[in-house]
Amino acid sequence: MLAAYFDCPGGPENLYVKEVVKPHPGEGEVLMKVSASALNRADLLQRRGKYPPPKGASDILGLEAAGSVAGLGPGCRGRWKIGDAVMALLSGGGQAEYVTVPEGHLMPVPTDMTFIQAAAIPEAWLTAFQLLHFVGKIQQGERVLIHAGASGIGLAAIQLVRLAKAIPIVTAGTQEKLKASASAGAAAGFNYKSEDFSEKVLEFTQGSGVDIILDCVGGSYWEKNVNCLSTDGRWIIYGLLSGGEVHGDLFARLLSKRASIHTSLLRSRDKEASNGHQHTERLVKAFTDDVLPYFCEGSSPRLQPVVDSIYPLQEIAEAHRVMEENKNIGKIVIEMPA
Repeated sequence: MLAAYFDCPGGPENLYVKEVVKPHPGEGEVLMKVSASALNRADLLQRRGKYPPPKGASDILGLEAAGSVAGLGPGCRGRWKIGDAVMALLSGGGQAEYVTVPEGHLMPVPTDMTFIQAAAIPEAWLTAFQLLHFVGKIQQGERVLIHAGASGIGLAAIQLVRLAKAIPIVTAGTQEKLKASASAGAAAGFNYKSEDFSEKVLEFTQGSGVDIILDCVGGSYWEKNVNCLSTDGRWIIYGLLSGGEVHGDLFARLLSKRASIHTSLLRSRDKEASNGHQHTERLVKAFTDDVLPYFCEGSSPRLQPVVDSIYPLQEIAEAHRVMEENKNIGKIVIEMPA
């Protein structure tokens, strides 16, 4: 089969398409014929040698995919049959023609949805769902500040906050991105390049601040984050785009607000560890039951994955370049050869 590959860490130019051995589904696994796979920041980090796949996972890039069931490993419990349209969160291997997936990690593709759209769901939406519900324990009426509001996770989080009857507020770096987040349902949006988002958030919330912050930026934002966090607020860090160093009296500031810091990474769970496996299965089941129905036509509210652009597998290097330049609004999707 064909797969996205790189021989040594480095820039997008190191990527190429290589013929590799097609995987075989093991115990309780399903073989998926991949139609589309979306790009994530983790793929960029892995390509640069900074984010190795967990033990036991494929070293091929790709943390999510949509396609059809092409084979069933021994011990499968009859949940899926050959030809079923499915999508999945993966620990790796999605940017290839075939990938194996534990059967409990698969989700049905919502009716009326293309594989391209479906490929834009698993990583971003499951991450946002986990951060808001499993980690942040979001409650009705709470205010949630979402950094990188026009990213895949940001646009998913806005819609999930609305679904939870809470209030999404975002930051983004361009007017175009703020516009996209407003279209997705953001109640307010601030340009972090031209305004002090913490002042604006306090103004918008009439001084009370936000209950939850979803933060993929880290270090450089700490002071502004604590500044606009409410008493008993939860600050959830799931990425460190600006690095992890903090200079200043972080603990005293947090303590004065009785605020808490949580951290979360969806991928770092060892593929072979049963607790990581069970966590993903629980997350997938909760998402399938509570959120997936809202992607179907006629549902209210209607959830929408946002696709920025589509690249054929042969142009994987160009897709990486676009994401690296921070140009995308929503997901960049890689289409597999038919």
